[in-house]
Amino acid sequence: MGLLAYSGIATKIRAMESHLITEQQFRKMAMLEDVRSAADYLKQLPSYADIFSGLDDTRLHRGHIERLLAQSEYRDFAKLYRFSNLSQRRFLDLYFMNYEITIIKQVLHNVMSGRRQQMDLSDFQDFFDRHSSVDLVRLAQSENLSDFIAGLEGSPYYAPIATLGTQKERTLFDYEIRLDLLYFKTMWRIKDKVLTKEERAVIGHCFGSRLDLLNIQWIYRSKKYYDLLPADIYALLIPVKYKLKTEQICRMAEAASLHDFFTALRETHYGRLSEADWNEPPDLEALYHQILNQIYKGTGRRHPYSVAVLDSYLYAKELELQKIIAIIEGIRYGLDPNKIMDMVDKQ
Repeated sequence: MGLLAYSGIATKIRAMESHLITEQQFRKMAMLEDVRSAADYLKQLPSYADIFSGLDDTRLHRGHIERLLAQSEYRDFAKLYRFSNLSQRRFLDLYFMNYEITIIKQVLHNVMSGRRQQMDLSDFQDFFDRHSSVDLVRLAQSENLSDFIAGLEGSPYYAPIATLGTQKERTLFDYEIRLDLLYFKTMWRIKDKVLTKEERAVIGHCFGSRLDLLNIQWIYRSKKYYDLLPADIYALLIPVKYKLKTEQICRMAEAASLHDFFTALRETHYGRLSEADWNEPPDLEALYHQILNQIYKGTGRRHPYSVAVLDSYLYAKELELQKIIAIIEGIRYGLDPNKIMDMVDKQ
């Protein structure tokens, strides 16, 4: 880490950050009347001008817009990769798995829903060819689950998915949880091999917090929506603990009610970080994003000449895309602008 190694990439990132959408621009976008107007608004912004320039009224559905937004994210990643030195590229190679799994999940959604959507990977194809062990073109052509599993052969994703098989009782959640667990365990393990001691401390704080918060979310959803037994909940959790203690996880997983769950959550490190009014059960999605935003922004400010600037920017870009999608879907369903911004604030 240090000024000399990171001054160039930090300057590049500051220039890219100047093109991120502001709160005021999000509010303006939320007040637009229809999806066409929202797409035209994005055309005026530097990060999306060329990507949305050829969008016609027949391609305003969510799937196509999400693919266009992903192209913006891939382009930013590719720009940073080209500008990075060898040490910084080791981190970006590690981060790349996130994009790979996102596309694998998109194909999985199409296969399990019976839909066939054309996936445009042309803008990022060269990078995938150099860094991915998955033949994404072949995978995107999968017509059924057997094709999908076969398309993963030779990659680290094949074994955890193949062991589930193609039984009818398997759900989308079953496959996605396997991919998520593989990603988080791999990231947590490999970071110690490719990052320096100082870099591990910085990235460990951000990523470790993310893992803890995801485990909290999975415990909550397991209890609220699926009424799972504690033993089944433990099987779903990422086997990594950062600030959460084992006894705290046990108290949440074995809570007799959601009230008891939130009581246990309040006593954790993340409960103390929260700005929630604990007199009422907090919105856990909003709590998740509020704490993560606080952590990533703080880390980027405290370590401006470190791998944190890469991590913080990529997180900010991911968050921006989630907010754009929330606004466009809110407009599509005719929601009030204030309601749309409430949805954005939860991202």
